[in-house]
Amino acid sequence: MTTLTGKTVLLTGASRGLGVHIARALAKEQATVVCVSRSRSGLEQTCDAVNAAGGRAFAVPFDITKVGELSALTEQVHSTVGSVDILVNNAGIEIISAFANYSLAEIHSVFNTNLLATMELTRLLLPNMMERGSGRIVNIASLAGKKGIAFNSIYSASKASLIMWTDAVRQELAGSGVHISTVCPGYISHTGMTVDPRVPAPKLAGVTTPKVIANAVMRAIKGNQAEIFVNQNPIMEGVTKLMLSMGQISPTVVDKLYQFLGIVNFNQVRAGNRANLKYAAVGRY
Repeated sequence: MTTLTGKTVLLTGASRGLGVHIARALAKEQATVVCVSRSRSGLEQTCDAVNAAGGRAFAVPFDITKVGELSALTEQVHSTVGSVDILVNNAGIEIISAFANYSLAEIHSVFNTNLLATMELTRLLLPNMMERGSGRIVNIASLAGKKGIAFNSIYSASKASLIMWTDAVRQELAGSGVHISTVCPGYISHTGMTVDPRVPAPKLAGVTTPKVIANAVMRAIKGNQAEIFVNQNPIMEGVTKLMLSMGQISPTVVDKLYQFLGIVNFNQVRAGNRANLKYAAVGRY
C-alpha cells in the first residue's frame, strides 16, 4: 500500500498517548481516521489535530473492553464511513503489580483490552477486507511480549499472546491481499503507559519518542512488514534483537541483563508506588 490518501483507518486508543501521534501521522498521509476511545473530550481533541494536519476524522466514543458489543461498533463505523481499509489496534492498558497481588478483574481487564478486543475487531472486519482482496491490520504489541518482565507479568502475557496470534493469522492470510503486522516498542518518552513522573524509565534499556513509533506504524502499513522492533535507534534495536535471541538459548542470562539494565527495579518500584496508592485510597474511605 504505497499511499494512504483517501483510505479509511479505524484507530483504537485514539484519545491520548501513542494513539494521538499515530492519528497525526495518518493525517499527514491524508487518510480518513475513525478515532475510537472511551474519552469523548480526548477524541474531539484528536480529531481537531487530524483535521488540522490534512486528514479527515470521525470520533466514535466506545469502550472496546465490552468485547461482546464490538459488532455494534463496526456497524456504526460501516454506516458512517463505509468499508475499513486499515485497522490499527493501538488501545492497551498496563497494570503493574507483583503477580500474587493481581485481582481476577485486573487480569480480565488487561486481556480484554490488549488481546480479546483486538481479536474480535479483526474477526469482524477481516471478511470484508478479504472479499475486497485488500486490507492492512497493525497491532501495537511490545518488547514485553518478547521477553517477560517482572512485576508486569499480565501485560507481558497479553502482548506475547498478541504477537503469536498475529503470527498465525499472517500465515493464514498469505496470498489474500490482506496483511497483518505487529509493532513492538520498548519504553516510550513523554507519553504512554510507562511514563511515570516519580520513576524515570531505565535509559540503558532504550527510550523511544512516540513520533518514531508512529512512523514505524506507517512503515508497517505501507511496507507490509510482518514485525517491527522500535527501540531508540537502529543500534539499540539490533542489540535488543540479539539479546532476545540469546534469551531463547539461555533465559536466565537475559534475566540478569534485565536486572543490570534496571528494568526489574523500575517495575518493582512502580508496583510498590501503585500498592501504596491503593492502600492510601482504602485508608481514606
